[in-house]
Amino acid sequence: MKSCRAIDGTDVLKPGPLNLITDVAGLRVGNASNDKIKSGTTALVCDVENTASVHVMGGAPGSRETDLLSPENTVQSVDAFVLSGGSAFGLDAANGAQAALLEQGKGFEIHGLRIPIIPSAIVFDLTNGGDKDWGTSAPYRELGYQAADNAAQTFELGSQGAGFGALTGGPGLGIKGGLGSASTVMRNGTTIGALVAVNALGAPTVGESKHFWAAPFEMDDEFGGLGPANVPCHESRATRIKFRDNQSQGANTTIGIIATDAPLTKAECKRLAIAAHDGFARALWPAHTPLDGDLIFAVSTGNAKQREQELSVGELIEMSAIAASTMSRAIARGVYEAADHEGDLFPSWAKAFNTN
Repeated sequence: MKSCRAIDGTDVLKPGPLNLITDVAGLRVGNASNDKIKSGTTALVCDVENTASVHVMGGAPGSRETDLLSPENTVQSVDAFVLSGGSAFGLDAANGAQAALLEQGKGFEIHGLRIPIIPSAIVFDLTNGGDKDWGTSAPYRELGYQAADNAAQTFELGSQGAGFGALTGGPGLGIKGGLGSASTVMRNGTTIGALVAVNALGAPTVGESKHFWAAPFEMDDEFGGLGPANVPCHESRATRIKFRDNQSQGANTTIGIIATDAPLTKAECKRLAIAAHDGFARALWPAHTPLDGDLIFAVSTGNAKQREQELSVGELIEMSAIAASTMSRAIARGVYEAADHEGDLFPSWAKAFNTN
């Protein structure tokens, strides 16, 4: 499968050169992980002026600096985003990322001071087999610093950064989640990229099969090239949720970033984030539950103030559809690339389905 058809049927869509969110110019991503605690942090650093927003659809979110991203509020450009494990402890990761970016001279300047603006969100990975006995000082500030300091155009997927200790639903009690990314180049040259930490209550695979819900959107066999599942409807609809009968509020969450170089306003970024949530629903079953904190940031590195004309409704619809499909692909890639480590509660996708 080399490409996907656009919504008008033309065979024009393809991944970017890296098939990562960093195919959107002006963005870098860094990861930092801690083997002992089975957790980590991912930072997306913005090297250019941008416009950003956010949309939350899960019932149990954990976040920081999200109110400023509402279209009616003043701040337009951010310096970075942080995705982290650690539940509420992981919100400290943004403090570390702030320190790293301040050293780099980044931040909103006021009265001779610089303040890096870093919206962030967290997943719950505290009960994944790692040693969380860290005393009075959780390690997430340092992980956030390392992740921002490590930011580059290329980065690894799967059991990395915010996806290091992630778990999802699936056969048995579940399978490992992970950090995923993907990109799509539109026919007009616009690039859309997605970055996501998959720690969902729901399952990325269909029934008891190894086939991904996101299979219809796959490009270049990026998550195995297995194609759609051929299973009975009653089996495909079965809810293979994580931990089955042992559910607790906030023990899940998929958090992500959708990015584009198209020149979008803050309100249009908000709409893009809303559309990208459809990618969650096409890649995870179920999604947006009361026990997930599902959240998507959106960022545009284009300059809406300098665009010569308004984007057409058709262009916005096309971007919305591609944002959803790109996010779906990123979710499947994160799970597909997950690796096994000593002490894991769940197997990776590869181990669960004997594909090693």
